[in-house]
Amino acid sequence: MGNFLKFFLKYFLGRFIVCLLVIFVGITITFLIPRLIPGASPAEVAVRRVQMAGSYLPPESVEKLRDELLRLYGLEGSMFQQYFTYWRELLKGNLGPSFASFPTPVITLIYRSLPWTVGLLVLTAMLSWGIGTVLGGIATYRSKSLWVKIFEILSNAVRPIPYYIFALALLIIFAYILRWFPAGGAFQIGIEPSFSWVFLKSVLKHGFLPALSLVIIGIGAWFLNMRNLTSNIIHEDYVVFAKQMKLKESLILRSYIMKTAMPAQLTGLALQLGTVFSGTIITEIVFNYPGLGTLAFTAIMQSDYNLVMGITLCSIVSVAFATLFVDLLLPFIDPRIQYTGGTS
Repeated sequence: MGNFLKFFLKYFLGRFIVCLLVIFVGITITFLIPRLIPGASPAEVAVRRVQMAGSYLPPESVEKLRDELLRLYGLEGSMFQQYFTYWRELLKGNLGPSFASFPTPVITLIYRSLPWTVGLLVLTAMLSWGIGTVLGGIATYRSKSLWVKIFEILSNAVRPIPYYIFALALLIIFAYILRWFPAGGAFQIGIEPSFSWVFLKSVLKHGFLPALSLVIIGIGAWFLNMRNLTSNIIHEDYVVFAKQMKLKESLILRSYIMKTAMPAQLTGLALQLGTVFSGTIITEIVFNYPGLGTLAFTAIMQSDYNLVMGITLCSIVSVAFATLFVDLLLPFIDPRIQYTGGTS
């Protein structure tokens, strides 16, 4: 109990406060930016669009419209009053209505897109990380093998290719030339979303190409990263000593080499998973996938400030907590890292 209290007070509590402070600062900046940009008020933009569309409104109707929009978007009063209203509504989970999809709440649009992004990115991130990390560790120990040399050449060849070029190449080959997979979307039009096999099969078929593009690029990146980490570890004294002690190669690879490199790999994975709430914009646009990336791009193009702010807030919170999670996890993985005031 004493060690846990020390851990809580001297390690967790401080880092948790820093995490909350990062979120607070990020949300405050997100609040300020659209309000400091001249002419960026959603109310003014809406009024201008109505007037540009050729709709004639008497001056009193324009003022009523402006006042109602100011109320809806929390833009009434001074900057301090707006800030207080912003936090009050935010703590209630109210991000306001979407400007482009008025009057649909922003949180509703995010909830609709979130499962697609999480399903795609979490699965591909875990898969590419696992395969790339294992292959990278084995490649260091089997550096003279033919498959290692071939895989390293392929990884280095794919790495400098811009992602959108690679994604478009897959789309052209498999969707337009071979016609093995759909060219876009999340599932076939006309199928009712449900837990049926027909719907699941359609989702898997539509998600295969975007997932494949992310996995191939991800495996290459994680492979090279693990290869670089373990290429130095393999020459450490404890690894050399383990070899001289005639320990099993699998044991040396698993417990001496890969375990030492794992903290850096896990840190990268956790931070990558933390960005899942911002979506992968290029992937989702290329494959017309209805995730948060597509939603964010559409919101930016339509000047939907509330929706942009909502997605940004989700990204800030997820990255902050992912960083906190890594900070708490690393001492359990690597005994060299000690909790301040506690045990490892």
